[in-house]
Amino acid sequence: MIKGRRPLAGRKLGDRRVVVERPHAAYFRYAGPGQLTARPAASAPATRLGRLFARLKSVVIGRPLATEEEITERLPKKKALAIFSSDAISSSTYASEEILIILVAGGAAAVAFSIPIAIAIALLLLIVSTSYRQVCHAYPSGGGAYAVAKANINIGSALLAAAALLFDYVMTVAVSIAAGVAAITSFVPELLPLRVELAVGAIVLLTTANLRGLRESGNIFALPTYLFVGGALAMIGLGLARIATGDPAASFPEPAITPPPGGFEALGPVLLIRAFAFGSVALTGTEAITNGVPAFKPPEAHNAANTLTIMAILLGTIFVGISVLAAAYGLVPHPEGGETLLSQVSRAVYGNGPIYIGFQVATALILLLAANTGYNGAPRLAQILAIDGYLPRQFSFRGDRLAYSWGIILLALAAISFVVVFNASVTALIPLYSVGIFASFTLSQAGMVIHWLRERLPGWRPRLAVNLLGAAITGVVSIVITAAKFERGAWIVLIVVPLLTVLMVLIRRAYEAQARELEVRPEAVVAPPHREQRVVIPVNGINRAVVQAVNFGRSIAHDVRAVFVTEDPEEGERLRATWERQIPGVPLVIVTSPYRALVGPVVAYLDVLDRAWPPDREAPITIVVLPEYVARHWWDRVLYNQAARRLKRALLGREHTVIADVPYRREH
Repeated sequence: MIKGRRPLAGRKLGDRRVVVERPHAAYFRYAGPGQLTARPAASAPATRLGRLFARLKSVVIGRPLATEEEITERLPKKKALAIFSSDAISSSTYASEEILIILVAGGAAAVAFSIPIAIAIALLLLIVSTSYRQVCHAYPSGGGAYAVAKANINIGSALLAAAALLFDYVMTVAVSIAAGVAAITSFVPELLPLRVELAVGAIVLLTTANLRGLRESGNIFALPTYLFVGGALAMIGLGLARIATGDPAASFPEPAITPPPGGFEALGPVLLIRAFAFGSVALTGTEAITNGVPAFKPPEAHNAANTLTIMAILLGTIFVGISVLAAAYGLVPHPEGGETLLSQVSRAVYGNGPIYIGFQVATALILLLAANTGYNGAPRLAQILAIDGYLPRQFSFRGDRLAYSWGIILLALAAISFVVVFNASVTALIPLYSVGIFASFTLSQAGMVIHWLRERLPGWRPRLAVNLLGAAITGVVSIVITAAKFERGAWIVLIVVPLLTVLMVLIRRAYEAQARELEVRPEAVVAPPHREQRVVIPVNGINRAVVQAVNFGRSIAHDVRAVFVTEDPEEGERLRATWERQIPGVPLVIVTSPYRALVGPVVAYLDVLDRAWPPDREAPITIVVLPEYVARHWWDRVLYNQAARRLKRALLGREHTVIADVPYRREH
């Protein structure tokens, strides 16, 4: 521990004082015997540049939060609905359009099936959301489909579900942002050429907002979500009232489309299946709440399940309502880049006044902010995978604002890549969307079936029936969606998701191999070192940094030698004469390098030392001590230590070798 009592003698005979010094007080507080808790000053940067960067980061993402403040970052249901449900609710803005894009190929007769298809998808939503309510209660630690499949099926299926979810979260961000930009360009067509730049800028802003933490992002996203929900429900209510009162503009007219050769019968069931597959994009995001159960305020599982139910009711109502109004007013999608279907519906109901403009703004905002579901789901799932060893451990670390910063940043970079490659086109991105999510739906429901059969808790039979029905339906839908979207891009998902699964397995194997190498048996008692040690110090002459490194080497081993590599033998002899006079007792080895190499001769010299060791004795530990001069300013550090850095890279991983940096800095 840190002790601070120091007796002082006074000037007069018998005077005595005791000064209690607390050098730790600014940086640590005692938390118990042998235990300190760091204060904010202990983590503060020491350099001027570091302090400047810390101040800028504090302005952008806020002050650092302590771990014990995590409970204050938990979400009430109102904010959680905005954060975790914005993707699912916002998908209603383009799901109806995706159905009609397919059906218009079959003419007016095919378009008439848009409402039955929307109702069928809403029923599927009811089954899936009911099933996921049970996941919230059964697995309150989060993880969703991954946690369920891991506990009840096997790790292979769990990783497949996780890979599908991670890919779908990336597509959530890309599609939501692209759809939000499309909503903006619907009433400001002049911005259409800048849609990629607008999308990338929106992703950067969302990334910054999420790095600020859950509570902050909840404050940002709540208002747009509720504005859209209120505007959409008011639009549907007003539209249905007009239909009920006989509005001549809302009399289910036949849309103005050209029928295909051979009529609807020539396309029939295949067209309906494709329309159902593309409209099922409305279900994306329903699983996000099960991945983020720990983010809710206590009782976490209860609040998460209730939020999931509210989300499903709102999504189903808005989705079916938009489909009904589109059919009632005879509206069909415009060509890509034109006015969205939702914009047409809201214009038909609200007119061209300020209410329409306000609703379009709310629509654009929720579509842009719907990407936040991906920002909350993907980093949390990545954190669980990292804890289990299937992703790099960095993904389990939380940043200054208790957000999983690594996952947030990687998600943003992946989404930007898709937005740029696919030119921020919703039509081009949609085929990649929702393919993987239904595979995770199926695995989750199948895992819950096994869970109920195994646990047989009170009331397990009706719950088993719900999950069994959900597994069967989502399994069929998964096959249908993959087949329907295969030629339009779903084949990319079928390549990326298995590759990501294999990558996670390889990461886990690498961690397991490392753990085996570093394992200390529980019964082992660590004894003092018994292997011999020798110190080798590469030097460039005699200076204070070299002297400090030599003294450090003398303190840890008896066998200490210096190595000087030069292309000029005479220079080496001059150094030897000075060395033996100023640093006696430490032999200097001169290595002449005719080819002017530095790193190679040093490594070769170490190899020769190893081979010269008696074969019947255990090889010693070679400690390579590197003297380094620390420049005062960051801008001139590039001038120093380049050779030491190259040598360090060459020696990393070398057998029986330890590298020790000994920095020298002039204090005054």
